[in-house]
Amino acid sequence: MDSSILPNTDPKVSIVIPARNEEFNLERCLRSLVVQKGVTFDVWIVNDDSTDRTRAIAESFTHARQCPFLATNQFLLDVHIIDAPQPLPAGWTGKANALVAAEALVRGQWILFTDADTEHLEDSLAVAVAEAEEQRADLLSFSPEQLLTGVRQQLLMPLIFGELAFRFSPRRVSDPAQPDAAANGQYLLVRAATHRKVGGFASVATSLLEDVALARRYKQQGHAIRFRFGRGLVRTRMYNSWDDLRVGWTKNLALLFPDALELARKRSSEFYMLVLALACSIFFTVAAVHSTNWLMPFAVALLWLITLGGFAAFYFRVSRAHFPFWPSLLSIFGLPLFASLLRESDSAHQKGSVNWRGRVYSTVGADSSAIASNSK
Repeated sequence: MDSSILPNTDPKVSIVIPARNEEFNLERCLRSLVVQKGVTFDVWIVNDDSTDRTRAIAESFTHARQCPFLATNQFLLDVHIIDAPQPLPAGWTGKANALVAAEALVRGQWILFTDADTEHLEDSLAVAVAEAEEQRADLLSFSPEQLLTGVRQQLLMPLIFGELAFRFSPRRVSDPAQPDAAANGQYLLVRAATHRKVGGFASVATSLLEDVALARRYKQQGHAIRFRFGRGLVRTRMYNSWDDLRVGWTKNLALLFPDALELARKRSSEFYMLVLALACSIFFTVAAVHSTNWLMPFAVALLWLITLGGFAAFYFRVSRAHFPFWPSLLSIFGLPLFASLLRESDSAHQKGSVNWRGRVYSTVGADSSAIASNSK
């Protein structure tokens, strides 16, 4: 890119958004970003060979400084759009290729890598930078609040994120004494100098989960990372349809959970045990009404205690994902679907390829070591 389009004043933060066929999400994301205040920033949208209106939407925001309303926001320095180079380097993912293209151009002290499906709440950028500086973190990642649509999303997402919160504990991830490392690529703020020192996204470009692989690289090289739930700062609707959800988790679940088949067996068994315990509790409660056996009420009470204990244990695990009470509890009925997705993901990886956003990625020799070493 011609250096003449670069801002005259280096921003505090450069925001990078990789976008491939994101016409349904990109405008909402950009609207939430260009009004941020508290730190100077510029925005870099990387069009990743889109075939829809993604580039046109991005281009409309390159004139943001001419908008009378946005012209009053002196923290917004500029909005740029670039095209990710094509074809992809051998073995690289499309997202990594887009991110690397932007890394070579941005000038911010900090770089925020964020996805087009994220919505950034008021002053979230300034809060994130202040938190990273206060905690002396070289990498700060928020797990966004999840906006759910449809029954299947309501049943599945609390389960998946509850399992992730258990496997990738934010407390352990943020503890420099622990080897655990994780990040969420939907919101990943990095200190630019450190990011270049560790090799940037080029160093993890062959990983199908580049965010977690990058976090592990940071921690292995002794750089501080911080990971937490981003309530009140950033939110996202990850998937707009069931097909998108199924394809997305088919790509990721077997990498996030190397024991996918065993986990599927456990969660299927958990569902049937909980349902059976509930059915038995109701049946024997009704039977106790007509029974003259003085031991029956005690047996029923014990059975209910066991049943409620099982439900409480389930809820405790799922509640770590920070979803509301009822979606978390009712996600019990999503356990068979979660198990099915785990098996589907394992099968796809065993066959050697997964699909995502119109591209086919080989899983043969894919870099999943960064994920497996974090699982406990």
